[in-house]
Amino acid sequence: MRAVCLQHVPFEGPGAFALSLAKRGVVLERRLVPQDGLPREAGDLLIVMGGPMSVNDADPWIAEETDFIRSALLSGKPVVGVCLGSQFMAKALGAEVRSGKALEIGMTRVRLTAEAGEDPVFSTFPDSFEVFEWHGEVFDLPDGCVPLAGSDIAPLQAFRYGLHAYGLLFHLEMDEDGIERLCRECSGDLVKTQLAAEEVKASAFPHLAELHAMADRLVGHLLMSQR
Repeated sequence: MRAVCLQHVPFEGPGAFALSLAKRGVVLERRLVPQDGLPREAGDLLIVMGGPMSVNDADPWIAEETDFIRSALLSGKPVVGVCLGSQFMAKALGAEVRSGKALEIGMTRVRLTAEAGEDPVFSTFPDSFEVFEWHGEVFDLPDGCVPLAGSDIAPLQAFRYGLHAYGLLFHLEMDEDGIERLCRECSGDLVKTQLAAEEVKASAFPHLAELHAMADRLVGHLLMSQR
C-alpha cells in the first residue's frame, strides 16, 4: 500500500502518521506542493498537512490542490486533512473558510459531538480531551458531513465526509520536533498571542503520547478500509 502526503511547508510534516504507516509497511510519498506540484494520483490514503497560508489565497497551486482533494473525496478515497488540510477539505466540499475569533495556539480542550458516538474512530476517544492547535481560520460544516468535535473558539474542530475522510482542525500527529519547528518558524503568532515558546512546549509535550495513539487509531481505521 502507498500513502501520499501533501505538505505545504517543510516544517509541517506527517509526524506520528509516518510512524503509524511505517509499522504497517505502507510506503509514504511526500510532496511539497508549492515547490514540487501535485502527484499524479492520491495513493491508497491521502494525508493533507498544515501550513501558514490560507486556502483563500490567490496562488494558482491552492486552486489546483483544492480540485485534487475534491476529486479524491468524491471518489471515496480515504483522506485525513490536518489544520490547513482540513480547511482544504472544507473548501473542496463547498464550505466557507474564514478567520476565527482568535488565534488558537497550544493545548485546547475539545468536546465530542453526539454524532461522534456513532463514529468508528471518534467513539473510541474520550468525550473531552486536549489537543494541539495552531490556526487562525475556521470553517463551516460542509453539506453532507458529520460534525465530530468542537471547542470554544472553533465550534467545528473535526468532521467526517462519507465513511473514510476526516478533517481535523487540530493536530494529533505533531511530535516534539514539529512543535519546536512551529515555534521557531511561526514565532510571529506567539508574539500576537503573548505566548512563550517554552510555555507552549511545556504544556504540549506531556500529551503527545496520548495524541499519537489517537493518530494511530485513525490511520489504522483508514487503511483497513482499503484492504
